[in-house]
Order: sequence, then structure tokens, then C-alpha cells
Amino acid sequence: MLIQNNIFAQDEAELFTAKNAIYAEVGGNSSLYALNYSRIFHQKGRLKISASAGFSMRYTKASEPIYPSFWSPSWSSEITAFLGKSRHHLEFGTGFLTSQNRDFIIDTNYQNNIREQVYWDQFLTGRIGYRYQKPDGGFFFRAGYTPVLVFYNSEGADYGAEFYPVRFGISAGISF
Repeated sequence: MLIQNNIFAQDEAELFTAKNAIYAEVGGNSSLYALNYSRIFHQKGRLKISASAGFSMRYTKASEPIYPSFWSPSWSSEITAFLGKSRHHLEFGTGFLTSQNRDFIIDTNYQNNIREQVYWDQFLTGRIGYRYQKPDGGFFFRAGYTPVLVFYNSEGADYGAEFYPVRFGISAGISF
């Protein structure tokens, strides 16, 4: 009976009571940076699965004097699984990012007027890395390898998709 209680206590210690996290991310699923919210929605033994959503704004400075500078919103989401005991984990998953962009096209049909085209680029990301998160909450940190496949939607884009195999991301925040 005593051995059985010890085994049960070990399994209980692996359960996360702090299922939520708010963190800042640089690189990774966010492309440049983002503020994210994450929630663990499944846990069994050493396996935990979480979903996250994030938001960022990017400022693009005009390269030509006739084009205005602009702010572009980005929305990201990610599903990750992490394995480990206590606070150190191996994390892997996939994510999606959509980012607003725009082109300024010279429209020759209307006496060389400049036409603005707004579109959304999409990014598919992968993740494998390290995650530090205590079961009872507190400091949250992760770092990982995050390759990305970008799908461009611009009218003037010469290519439809591009793969960036060498990308990394780092996140820090608090879990509660």
C-alpha cells in the first residue's frame, strides 16, 4: 500500500496547476516579435499539449519618397506538445502566422496613378526546442529551432512560396 501511494504521488506532481502563460517572443512563430497567451489543454503523465495565440504590429518604413510608411498587424497561433518531468521539457509543434502587407503598384491604365494593394502573407512554422515551465507557475522560458515556409500573396510577387530552414525563436514570460 505504501509503494502504491508513492507512485500515485509522483504522477500527481507532474500535473500542471499553472496552465496559462503570457509571454513575449522574438523570432520563432512570431517572425519578428509578438505578445502571446498560451494554455495547456491536455496533460497525461509526461506529455502536455498547449495552444497559443499572439499579436504584433510591424512598422515598415518607406523605401521610396512617394510611398507612405505603414503599420502592419500580425496574428499567430501554435500547437505544441512538450515532454518532461517537473520544469525542463523537450518541446515540438507547428504554428501558423498571417501578416498584413501591402504593395504600391503603378497603374498605367489611369495616367500612372499609384494603387495600393493590401494582402495577407501566410507562414507555416515548425518548432523543436527547450521549454522551462514550473508545474505550479512562475517564470516561463523557451528557445527553439523554428524553420518556416512563407506563402506570398502579392500581385507582383515573382514567387509563391519560400522556405527558410535556419530560424530560431526565444520566449520569456510568466505562467500562472
